[in-house]
Amino acid sequence: MTRNNRPADPLGPNTVLVRAGHDPFDYHGFINPPKVHASTVLFPDAQTMDRNGQKYTYATRGTPTTDALCDAINELEGAAGTILVPSGLAAVTTALLAYLSPGDHALIVDSVYGNVRQFCDTMLSRFGIDVEYYDPSIGRDIEMLFKANTKLVHTEAPGSNTFEMQDIPAIVEAAHRHDAVVTMDNTWATPLFFRPLDAGVDVSIQASTKYPAGHADVLMGTISANARHWRALKRANGALGFCGTPDDAYQVLRGLRTMGVRLERHQASSLAVAKWLERRGDVVRVLHPALESFPGHALWRRDFKGAGGVFSFVLAVDQTKDFKLKAQKFLDGLSLFGLGYSWGGYQSLALHVDLSDRRIAKVPVEGPLIRLQIGLEDVEDLIADLERAFAASSTV
Repeated sequence: MTRNNRPADPLGPNTVLVRAGHDPFDYHGFINPPKVHASTVLFPDAQTMDRNGQKYTYATRGTPTTDALCDAINELEGAAGTILVPSGLAAVTTALLAYLSPGDHALIVDSVYGNVRQFCDTMLSRFGIDVEYYDPSIGRDIEMLFKANTKLVHTEAPGSNTFEMQDIPAIVEAAHRHDAVVTMDNTWATPLFFRPLDAGVDVSIQASTKYPAGHADVLMGTISANARHWRALKRANGALGFCGTPDDAYQVLRGLRTMGVRLERHQASSLAVAKWLERRGDVVRVLHPALESFPGHALWRRDFKGAGGVFSFVLAVDQTKDFKLKAQKFLDGLSLFGLGYSWGGYQSLALHVDLSDRRIAKVPVEGPLIRLQIGLEDVEDLIADLERAFAASSTV
């Protein structure tokens, strides 16, 4: 199909993923964009150099490879612009730095990714920014927390490790009445299952390390802004000097092509495992938004088109026993599940979650919290592996 023969009707999500961000006929018909390695870009003459009168001026400001990924993410997010940064954490911290100044007040969800909390409690506090954590279930009542200097509300749905859902439209409505910027970490759902900007969020953040890359071998983050907030984001990124490398951008763009079919598999498998866990007597409860038993299920069903492959469960334990030892016995009983951080790759992972940093949100106290990333293995094999882990932990 040539560039002059494009379909007129809206395309489905997997079709968009296959085509987004690159027209093969811009590069002699090659189906993937070129991987451009560069720092210096030459100008044809002094006048062009003086007025930056060409598309590319220096590699930190973009290359054909990074632009192809940004264009694809813009299409998926419905964004005015996207920047690439070296990690998911850098995506959140760059967004916060772009919109906050000394003396500002920021509202950060208490179920936020732990390293973001560390950044808020150290770096932002050093810069004279007042950070306040709020309950993820607060909804429209967040308005009671606003002050005259509240400039930003950071959301994450579902929340890290405990998967609390947030009423994003209600929070957006309250924040915008006070002219505050709303940012959202949407890594779990990706724009395929939830589009933050369509819900009124100003800045959508993804750890491309996870589902977009999909193979546990790339670190990258994307930050996508609506038209009103794009200029400030781009200006901040230029000042900070963050940029994605062409090799990583190329791999993330390649991963995007199969993200839809991979997410379908992650979703189906994780829900099957979650339902199996719900039926076990040695599990207190399962924290998965797509389960009807989950407190935030109604919000998930209202706003989201699907679910990621990561969730947690509370391991039942005699209250007189050592929670950590119980969790370690369980984890050491696994062989197919790897013990490691991150998620979104093809292999299933497990870890024991530490929630000691929570300040507002209620956390499970009946037993240790185990987080599972359900990968692309056969569900039957994963369940058998979990069976062995339960048997190993029963000796504690």
